[in-house]
Amino acid sequence: MNKHERKKIAILGATGHIAKSILFLWLPARRSQFHLFARSSERLRLFLESIGHSESANIRSFNEFPNEEYDVIINCVGIGDPAKVKDAGSSILRLTENFDNMVSDYLDSRPEAMYINFSSGAVYGTELDNPVDESTCATIDVNNIAVQDFYRIAKVNSETKHRALGNRSIIDLRIFGYFSRFVDLNSRFFISEVISCTQQGKELATSPYNIVRDYVHPNDLLGLIEQCISQPFLNDVFDVFSLNPITKFEILEYFKKEYELEYRVKQEADVLNATGLKNVYYSTNMRAKKVGYTPQFTSFETIIEESKAILSKSDRHSSRATESKGG
Repeated sequence: MNKHERKKIAILGATGHIAKSILFLWLPARRSQFHLFARSSERLRLFLESIGHSESANIRSFNEFPNEEYDVIINCVGIGDPAKVKDAGSSILRLTENFDNMVSDYLDSRPEAMYINFSSGAVYGTELDNPVDESTCATIDVNNIAVQDFYRIAKVNSETKHRALGNRSIIDLRIFGYFSRFVDLNSRFFISEVISCTQQGKELATSPYNIVRDYVHPNDLLGLIEQCISQPFLNDVFDVFSLNPITKFEILEYFKKEYELEYRVKQEADVLNATGLKNVYYSTNMRAKKVGYTPQFTSFETIIEESKAILSKSDRHSSRATESKGG
């Protein structure tokens, strides 16, 4: 692929959190032709209208996918919300495999296309107390596979197949933590619950464990995607990382200071353990630097910028509601 040509890019799962955030940044540049696929065309249309780009992309149904020629296919399909992952059971394996097979079949007829797939840091294990690196090995107790293993096994299976297809240009990007203004505040991610409580003026109950997370900024993720696309051929996997991770209590103290969030430490606080207990969940595997990836934002900067976009929007809505009531 010529680095400067206008690419035809297919995005699968275009109404998901990651897809929305990169489209928000990517569509205004008008450097590529986008074909967007989602289960609900109506939800996708409304999203594009909300960001002022209803005419900037082609909305497609999944059964139309094989009919076009694409330079790049980006697979954002997946279950992100920990609560939904916990309830998904075996369907998480089928979902991952079905869409991955759809793209693999497409590459059989158009082998020159590049495939970028979103994987997960969960491949490293269900219990992590230290950052992972390039030498970290993952183990699975094959005689006692638990529900918490289903998600990571689905991702490991997918990555394994991609490395076996060594003659195809396939890149897996492992996401450990990601945050943008398009996050679903009803999801059970820690940061979603923090912002939801901040919006609603509710007290947040949290466990005493000071977990560590790494929140990648949308601009950094898009930059990595564009670096991958610029490669003539690449079959590899990269951990995605920010400039610096952040602890839970650093986040809570920031929201307490800036937005008057009230929180209390509760020994028996409800902690959702959908893919395992990961007290420290980030990577020091800098392999992505080989394609020119250099993140510009820390996790803290990501949280400050993207949460401000969410909370300022909710403040504007509150003001309008008050004005409409004559207050």
